[in-house]
Amino acid sequence: MSQAPATTATLTYDPETDRPQEECGVFAVYNAEDAGILTALGLHALQHRGQEACGIATHDGSRFHIERYLGLVGENFTSPDMPQRLPGKVAIGHARYSTQGASVLRNVQPLYSDVRGGGIALAHNGNLTNARVLREELVSHGAIFQSTSDSEVVLHLAAQSKKTKLTNRVLQALKQVQGAFAFVALVNDRLIAARDPYGIRPLVMGALGDAVIFASESCALDMVGATFIRDIEPGEAVVVSEDGIRSERFAPAHPARICAFEYIYFARPDSVIGGRSVYEARKQMGRQLALENPADVDVVIPVPDSGVPAAIGYSEASGVPFELGIIRSHFVGRTFIQPTQDRRDLSVRRKHSANAAVVKGKRVLLIDDSIVRGTTSLKIVRMMREAGAAEVHFRSACPPIKFPDFYGIDMAGRNELIAANMELDEMTAKLEADSLAFLSVNGLYQAVVGEDRNDADPQLADHYFTGEYPTRLVDHDRDLSAKEFQLSLLVDA
Repeated sequence: MSQAPATTATLTYDPETDRPQEECGVFAVYNAEDAGILTALGLHALQHRGQEACGIATHDGSRFHIERYLGLVGENFTSPDMPQRLPGKVAIGHARYSTQGASVLRNVQPLYSDVRGGGIALAHNGNLTNARVLREELVSHGAIFQSTSDSEVVLHLAAQSKKTKLTNRVLQALKQVQGAFAFVALVNDRLIAARDPYGIRPLVMGALGDAVIFASESCALDMVGATFIRDIEPGEAVVVSEDGIRSERFAPAHPARICAFEYIYFARPDSVIGGRSVYEARKQMGRQLALENPADVDVVIPVPDSGVPAAIGYSEASGVPFELGIIRSHFVGRTFIQPTQDRRDLSVRRKHSANAAVVKGKRVLLIDDSIVRGTTSLKIVRMMREAGAAEVHFRSACPPIKFPDFYGIDMAGRNELIAANMELDEMTAKLEADSLAFLSVNGLYQAVVGEDRNDADPQLADHYFTGEYPTRLVDHDRDLSAKEFQLSLLVDA
């Protein structure tokens, strides 16, 4: 287990949203008529996990068909000629938010490569923590990369494998990568679904008649009318072909450590992750928050939309009325024209507006899913005061975020995380709130797992709060060593 690194993650955090950004979503179908259409529907259900790009690959029994686009699923996969453009009974799809690799078409997944024995198309949710080390080694042996995505490493590892069967070469490639991942891959007309050895990224399996479905979240199974079968186990690869379904373990079994932020923010509320309802977990976070951090207030107000379940739970546990004191616009895209510099504070109003009739003269308690840098939180506190709130108190439904992520979640670096650089009283003053409090780590575990955190065997990937990373951070540790070496040269000089 790796401890907290001292430097920041090199991800493309979007400061305007001031919250961790979506990851990616994967979906796959085997043995279904119009598999491409089903995949588009599944990706639509996973659109919350990535809105920058999308792609679908199918195999018709003899050849691959692949389409990849920048933009939303509904903007690109709705035309009536889809069955002709993407024929076949097997398909994989990807909804992308870029945490590694620029937002250009060559990085959009599924990635594809012709290799000895046929073709491989793959899609990936997560981040490989040893991708750069592997990439440099592969390039030294003649590999030519077509993208800057860490996912392409798997294609090259499979291409250079000495195994005879192409499926086995892909499985061997998975043994060499580290980090957090949920992969779906077409290996000719076979389908592979695999999950990282710690189960950090979610991946579920379902059935629709004779078809087998894989998806990042159970809500995608619901979208296409499929029945949930089970979670893919940590370190497991499921291979589906005309010979049937077989399970193979490509890595030693570890107890699952599902990413805590799947429950806090990322997953859709109607999904079930690791056998737990995301909606109920978020409500329970609110209940725990009320037990740990009560407030003498008149009304509980969520920061929409992700703060709503926790605010409901807080209201139920505390007896304080729940009200929609902030109205969110659902028609604002990231490409909306930016305010001029002297109007920068108005940007939050594009998404959130105060409901003055609820707020005026009241002691309000704001509840959000998390606080990253605190910039948006400050704007919302000010908005409440401008709407006439007598007092403004703030509660976070997750523990203080003190450490960056290296597993495919895009958030600010540690030097920008408010909880990593300020004490509670400093943060309260920074947000201009009358009080501020966070859910404890044990409170999070009580809400999600039903028991306190077991330090010897934690059940969640909770490194954001504890600094305990489930896996080695190979690329990061090498960078840190190089920086320390350069510093030592300067000192010696």
